[in-house]
Amino acid sequence: MPLQGVPEMSLVPLPRLIVEPLVRAALLEDLGLAGDITSASVIPCHHRSTVVMAARQPGVIAGLDAAELAFALVDSEIAMRRHLQDGDAVKPGDVIATIEGPSRGLLSAERTALNFLGHLSGIATVTAEIAAAIRGTRASVACTRKTTPGLRALEKYAVRAGGGMNHRFALYDAVLIKDNHVAIAGGVAEAIRRARAGVGHMVKIEVEVDTLDQLREAMETGVDAVLLDNMTPDQLREAVAIVAGRAITEASGRVTPSTAAAIAASGVDLISVGWLTHSAPVLDIGLDFVEAAAATEVSPKRIAQVL
Repeated sequence: MPLQGVPEMSLVPLPRLIVEPLVRAALLEDLGLAGDITSASVIPCHHRSTVVMAARQPGVIAGLDAAELAFALVDSEIAMRRHLQDGDAVKPGDVIATIEGPSRGLLSAERTALNFLGHLSGIATVTAEIAAAIRGTRASVACTRKTTPGLRALEKYAVRAGGGMNHRFALYDAVLIKDNHVAIAGGVAEAIRRARAGVGHMVKIEVEVDTLDQLREAMETGVDAVLLDNMTPDQLREAVAIVAGRAITEASGRVTPSTAAAIAASGVDLISVGWLTHSAPVLDIGLDFVEAAAATEVSPKRIAQVL
């Protein structure tokens, strides 16, 4: 199936308050105490350029706000005009944005902007691949907490841009009882009872189970969701029948674009995939200079021809 993300109108952007500190930190890491000494020594301070960001492989775009902020924070005179939006599918040669401004600033911000855009677009792309594989079923693809330290908000946003859903954001917003919790508590039912007594009425409780017997114990005690870990499609079908709509069912383990369809066909509600955020390959996106003669009146279609 062709890749597709989510329509722009249904993708809620992250507040600048969240994105800007992450972009600032990345720029400070790159510029250090002396700034871009290569661009400062090679390029005249008054020189201006027009560049385009273009896709070099198929995928789904995410991270344009971070990329635009990278340019704006380096030089407020840099202006970026988007031709595509987060959630849009791209093919090689598609122009994502045109950027114009002082050449020094463009080059100083280039790597930070592309790092964010390529990384987040890579996450959106692999999410869209899983979403395409399970299209037509009741299942949705979800991410996990296996994220890059400090970048979780952006990476979970990229999952949404690729057509996926977010699991809990952190340890504070939902209870997920895993095998170690169960072992320490002395069983599934006891762990659930302790969790129910220890959190407020607004907090959802999910328990991870490895066997159908554990699942039955969880359902007898009562939970909001069950994480069915490393079960075969046949076991998942039986698990869905045991739950019978009394809780959200989530499958996890050994999920790939080739196995996702069989997992989804079992009738589960969610398929959680850790590697969406911890191992997604970067989407190859390049920054290319437009010839000076064409830089002032260049259309997206003409830019594609130049590239």
